Amino acid sequence: MLDWAADWFAAAALVAWLRALIMVTVGVVGSRLAGELVFRLLSKDGRMERATLARNVAYTGVLVLAGLSALRELGFDLSVLLGAAGIVSVAVGFASQTSASNLISGLFLIVERPFSIGDIIEVNGRSGVVLEVDLLSIKLRTFDNRFVRIPNETVMKSEVVNLTRFEIRRIELTLTVPHTTDLSRVRGVLSELATQTTLVLDEPRAEAMLRGFSPQGTELLLVAWVERRNLIAVRSDLILQIHQRLNDESIDLSPRQQTIFSGTAG
Repeated sequence: MLDWAADWFAAAALVAWLRALIMVTVGVVGSRLAGELVFRLLSKDGRMERATLARNVAYTGVLVLAGLSALRELGFDLSVLLGAAGIVSVAVGFASQTSASNLISGLFLIVERPFSIGDIIEVNGRSGVVLEVDLLSIKLRTFDNRFVRIPNETVMKSEVVNLTRFEIRRIELTLTVPHTTDLSRVRGVLSELATQTTLVLDEPRAEAMLRGFSPQGTELLLVAWVERRNLIAVRSDLILQIHQRLNDESIDLSPRQQTIFSGTAG
């Protein structure tokens, strides 16, 4: 009788272990399938950050459920396990306030979407291409090909400049001429060059305007709009053409002037 009971319990334990193994296996496969399915559904509109977050949540959720089911099949009291997990969670919570802050900040970034993967941004003096946005940090590739990780909390507390959010950018050129210079003539030269330069947009229209006076002379501002991808090429072309044309027209620039080039989001 005792031998029969021992054999029965051994068989029952073996069946329980087999069921638990099957649940874990199904859970691992199911979590991956659920994660990929959610990712494909949400990534159709191009919102890769939300799709990545949803995939991670779906993957972890299915995997945790499978693990709990397997433990229950093996006879573990889940109420005791959940109580212990609650105590551990409180302890971990006190020890990981920074991670929690980064996590909350990551959720705000994903919802607000001030930038997307592939955008060029500036944060805390760092600029680069956004490679990844997750729940704890963002990853950038700088223009000298370095990898930079910035915690989400730092991003939320800092000014973020998105250099590629809009399709057109503005080129600004400030130059100073002596007070005796014919300003109408200089404005005409600058406007003509801007409108004739390849890839400068017709709308918004390029303008050459008077900016003000300084001890060195009169300041003029040339503003031209270009598509974002042509910013560097057009700016270089404008610099070369203005330099050559001013020489041809015998128009002098004031000594020790500062020439400033910049592109602001349009």
